[in-house]
Amino acid sequence: MKTKVAIIGGGPSGLLLAQLLHVRGIDSVMLERKTKDYVLSRIRAGVLERGLLALLREAGVADRMEREGLPHDGTLISYGEEMFRIDFTARTGHAVMVYGQTEVTRDLYEAREKAGAVMEFNAEDVVVHDATSDAPSVTYRVAGQDRRIDCDFIAGCDGFHGVSRQTIPLDVRREYEKVYPFGWLGILSETPPVSDEIIYASSERGFALCSMRNKNLSRYYIQCDLSDKPEDWTDAAFWEELKRRIPAAQAATLVTGPSIEKSIAPLRSFVTEPMQWGRLFLCGDAAHIVPPTGAKGLNTAASDVHYLYNGLRQFYETGDRAGLDGYSEKALARVWKAERFSWWFSNLMHRYPAQSAFDLKIQQAEIAFLRDNGAAQQALAENYVGLPY
Repeated sequence: MKTKVAIIGGGPSGLLLAQLLHVRGIDSVMLERKTKDYVLSRIRAGVLERGLLALLREAGVADRMEREGLPHDGTLISYGEEMFRIDFTARTGHAVMVYGQTEVTRDLYEAREKAGAVMEFNAEDVVVHDATSDAPSVTYRVAGQDRRIDCDFIAGCDGFHGVSRQTIPLDVRREYEKVYPFGWLGILSETPPVSDEIIYASSERGFALCSMRNKNLSRYYIQCDLSDKPEDWTDAAFWEELKRRIPAAQAATLVTGPSIEKSIAPLRSFVTEPMQWGRLFLCGDAAHIVPPTGAKGLNTAASDVHYLYNGLRQFYETGDRAGLDGYSEKALARVWKAERFSWWFSNLMHRYPAQSAFDLKIQQAEIAFLRDNGAAQQALAENYVGLPY
């Protein structure tokens, strides 16, 4: 099989890149290790930055999001019983959209299927060949049959555990990592959200997040020990702990119900450099991970897609390689800013095992400064709605 761009990974970043290229008449083939149903079963974040919204519109897949998504002009931050609001629109002129990553992925799959795109599922033993040559290729197996794609370029959108990053030799790549000493226990419930806006809550018992997917589907998280397992927490225990970590007024109106999904996510900051090796380009979790505190995972993957898509478009439409040659530098410049924000926001809102009384007072003072200082609120708002590409 021959194509211009081989895309490894059938999640939202690989799908978005393929659809954007399709709009420009650039053909691609996508490989996915799992099934489509498996990809759509993964529960992920649902806060979309302004840049991702623009990309979805450019890709022609924004109609359902515009109808069903929930625009958010701000967010709420609480510390103990005190709560204040940061107005994104007033501070930046932009809002974010609450629309589940699963729904984004579903919309992209529908668009790719309508376009008659080549998508190979259950692709095993994927290997990248000759990435530094002018004729790279990808081999893989489906149902026991060996297959090969010859292409001009390869996009590695296959996540943290995928083959793409591992293809780059150890003497070429450098990895930076911070592992946080806690996780997030999250549940999904068919209940109305406790608030019209997302609540980030810091308390003596640890962090909590009150979010939503739609008006009757809520997503809640609490900070937990890394040793915890989802089965250690009954629904009743989760709801009681959540109520202890948010202000009493919100706890009193919280509607509880059976969880339809429950999981624990460890928190990590991770970046690999460079994000390209020859004609292999890394996108999203294949190159970087952020803690979920700042809702930057999918959004940072989208910024990678923006730079790679425009580099490929420039190459195929004009023959100019500047965008491709500068991809890693441009993508990493924005990635590190997103990493900084996610790290800062995580430090601000969580309780750390080794925090001293002094550390806690500094944390309280920083939250008070954010509450009282317009410039601090603007800095948070600018990062939250998405720094420009």
